[in-house]
Amino acid sequence: MDTLSLCLIVRDEEDVLARCLESAAGLYDELIIVDTGSTDATVDIARRFTEHVHFFPWRDDFAAARNFSFQQATMSYCMWLDADDVLLPADREAFLALKRDVLPGPDVVMAPYHAGLDEKGAPLLTYCRERIVRNAPHLRWEGAVHECIAPVGEVVYTDAAVTHQKLRPSDPDRNLRILEGVLSRGRNLSPREQFYYGRELAAHGRFEEAVKVLEDFLTVGWGWKENNIEACRNLAQCYLALERPRQARRALLESLAFDGPRAEVCCDLGKLLLDQGDYVRAAAWYQEALKHPCDPRSGAFCLPDCHGFLPCIQLCLCCHHLGQRAEAEAWNRRAGTYRPDHPAYRYNLDFFART
Repeated sequence: MDTLSLCLIVRDEEDVLARCLESAAGLYDELIIVDTGSTDATVDIARRFTEHVHFFPWRDDFAAARNFSFQQATMSYCMWLDADDVLLPADREAFLALKRDVLPGPDVVMAPYHAGLDEKGAPLLTYCRERIVRNAPHLRWEGAVHECIAPVGEVVYTDAAVTHQKLRPSDPDRNLRILEGVLSRGRNLSPREQFYYGRELAAHGRFEEAVKVLEDFLTVGWGWKENNIEACRNLAQCYLALERPRQARRALLESLAFDGPRAEVCCDLGKLLLDQGDYVRAAAWYQEALKHPCDPRSGAFCLPDCHGFLPCIQLCLCCHHLGQRAEAEAWNRRAGTYRPDHPAYRYNLDFFART
């Protein structure tokens, strides 16, 4: 067992901070909380849990704030959380076991990050993050937004997860504002920042601008494989919003140049063809999606529904349009094994019972 500093950067988190820290109780040897300008009771709550409360003037740079928090840490390892994260009881126990049995040793511990839960508490989006790192100067954050630490040295993976549980929406314009501020100051975006800039432009409905940024990102080719694949999906969504389905299909197929088929891409292709009334080819892509299991350790944004429920419920629809009732019912039953309370599955059950 080795020592662990838990580091958070916070601002106006009075509604969630205590919940986060209570969920991690007993895991850390030192708690570092850096406030970047709260105007509510966040600092008072933080001081109930630790004497190590520091202040860092916000300058539109998440990496700078997180690096400051790590610089205050004195333990052998640093772990980070956001204030609206929680450790569910089983995950807290798993992290405790990891600390007891694995540390010291690795330089980086990668752990699943669950963002969004379905009606049964299963994750709707999951991906791996560098959750615990050795407290060393070369392991530091990069990126004004969507900051990360590049895993180096000995890297291990754990199934212990962190769950993101927002109680209120964050500022939807913040990340775009930060990235455009970086550009206005004359600094070029890193490949990772350029990828996220394209995503932010798309999220704000600026599809023509997003297309240019994402096409440039893919053309230069300096991006990480998983970002490249996700950029193809984002680019396709922009082209569809611009009513250019041919380019959308091309963007999705381009993702195959970076790796084998991903279920998420297969579902996107299936939806594109389904909307065009090409039910046979849509069904083929949905069946392809079921062949590729979810592997969060790849670093991809893994949408578990794309690996089970979504292809099945869409195959039900394709078969219905093709006049294949028995097959449609079978696919709906299979969809129900993944999400038995989903309204689409329940609606189909009622539909087949009535017709």
